[in-house]
Amino acid sequence: MLDVAIRKADGTTAVDLGHRGAPPLPVHSALHEVLPNGLRRGTTMSVSGSISLLLASLGAASSDGAWCALVGFPQLSAEAAVEYGIDLTRLAIIPAPGSGWATAVGALLDAVDVVAARPPRLAPGEVRRLAARARTREAVLIAYGEWPGADVRLRAGDGQWSGIGEGTGRLRARRLVVHADGRGQAARPRSSSLWLPADGGGIRVAEDLAPVIELAG
Repeated sequence: MLDVAIRKADGTTAVDLGHRGAPPLPVHSALHEVLPNGLRRGTTMSVSGSISLLLASLGAASSDGAWCALVGFPQLSAEAAVEYGIDLTRLAIIPAPGSGWATAVGALLDAVDVVAARPPRLAPGEVRRLAARARTREAVLIAYGEWPGADVRLRAGDGQWSGIGEGTGRLRARRLVVHADGRGQAARPRSSSLWLPADGGGIRVAEDLAPVIELAG
């Protein structure tokens, strides 16, 4: 289908004539700068540099009623998912799909709204097939790590922690700079400074930069 969009001066989409299906899934307000159009159904997205960013990308859609799946994250706790707004009653978890990764992700794209997965090394044909499955089923496929040809790419970096003084305190919040780019509607590069996690949990925009301590690694 021809992808035709009318954009505002700030680069956001006013009218999209190429995607006539279901409306985009919402994202947290703190992510509006890097994901101004939410999670567009039928697209692929890659996230790198922060598992917290991956979970935060799902939170608003999940709490709004979307079914989600996490594939290939055996160390991820339910508490971490809940912290970012993910509803566990509408979450499928496959911690270790093994050699059946592509089959599992393909089946989930048929059944749920958003599939977030850590991909193994895939043949180009498998990448194209899963992207086509997401497009046909109007699902969203979010890969943690590289995903060739992703419609949207989010990269987190420049992590700095807050909360430690001179020999006192504990880590409370982390400030990250998140960069976004991609193809089509997401071609314009964007960036935003976020608390992820924020003090007390969750995510928020880092408007007032508190004193931070930078940690190696």
